[in-house]
Amino acid sequence: MLGTDNKSLGSRPKAKKVNEGNTMSTDVLEARDLLRGAFPLGRYGKLDNVFFEACKFVNRFVQKEFTQRRARSIWEGTARRIDAEEMDALRRAAIEESKREQSELRARLAALDAKLARVDAASARSPVAADRRP
Repeated sequence: MLGTDNKSLGSRPKAKKVNEGNTMSTDVLEARDLLRGAFPLGRYGKLDNVFFEACKFVNRFVQKEFTQRRARSIWEGTARRIDAEEMDALRRAAIEESKREQSELRARLAALDAKLARVDAASARSPVAADRRP
């Protein structure tokens, strides 16, 4: 007798069954957070760019090819497993992003300090100039 069940015929269903109800493994959660922190969407503009840059970075440190599809599954939290090399590469990417962000913040603070110094110098000159007027 043929069944009319709506279940998938695949032997290993992925996202909807394995991670149903937000029961992701801690490795997948950590990898997802590392990937999102190391490759922020605001910096790259769209997810395709995030996945491209993630693949370009991670492939330098892993033996097996890290594809954009793999990056997407980690980003979405639907990956079944995370290899140790991938996790190490993602940690390294997070460190690199932190260093880049820190240098950007230092440059921004230096620019703000210079701007404030110019404002302070201008405000210091203005009363002296006002006193000299007849």
